[in-house]
Amino acid sequence: MIASNFVFLPRPMDDYLQKTKAAKYLLVDLGSQNYQESLNIQAKIVEERKQNKVPDCLVFVEYGHTITVGRSGKEDHLLDSKQDLDEKKIELYHTDRGGDVTYHGPGQLIAYPILDLKSLRRDIDWYLRTLEACIMKTLENFGIISRTIPGATGVWVEEEKIAAIGIRTSQWVTSHGIALNINTDLDYFNTIIPCGIRGKGVTSMARVLKKTYVDPHPIKENFCRNFELLFERFLGSDSREGASSLWI
Repeated sequence: MIASNFVFLPRPMDDYLQKTKAAKYLLVDLGSQNYQESLNIQAKIVEERKQNKVPDCLVFVEYGHTITVGRSGKEDHLLDSKQDLDEKKIELYHTDRGGDVTYHGPGQLIAYPILDLKSLRRDIDWYLRTLEACIMKTLENFGIISRTIPGATGVWVEEEKIAAIGIRTSQWVTSHGIALNINTDLDYFNTIIPCGIRGKGVTSMARVLKKTYVDPHPIKENFCRNFELLFERFLGSDSREGASSLWI
């Protein structure tokens, strides 16, 4: 049984967003999940969105130590053998998102927007740049100045990547999304060439802020608010409020 629930948190700014003709979205927090299980849930939400049975959604999830290889991933960007990964208890998955190879694990903010771009803007590049803007604004709100690099999707602090982005679209409905390193153990990135980019490192909010631990909850809340403003979405309710995500 999956204990995750749709979460509806009315906030003062929702009135403002509704008056600007923003569209409703639902917030889904899956908690800790196996990667494949989360993909199955995500796929169900995508199909429901295609049929207009649910509004746009923002899905949060947490993974154990996991490496995923996207559609453009190359085997030589995996620096450890499958046996080495098994010994380190790192799961390996080939997935249908865009991008190369990346690491997911404890201490990351992982967010998967499931949006129908037909109601927003039929422009994948615009969608990617707006996701980057959501991350950069969130980091700025916590005192971190970040940037983008042309031709290298994601968000960087100087020459180190702090957030990776890998997406998929089907009939203009998005899936997969972003992974922001908050308290991530960066040593796990040594098993790969992150995003297939050589010569650049990775970092985390904890490292940049020189802290041993950064509370992820206000970061998640701040990301939600930036998501709402930049994508013009307000947090709505549903007749199945409180129902497990299994209803999808």
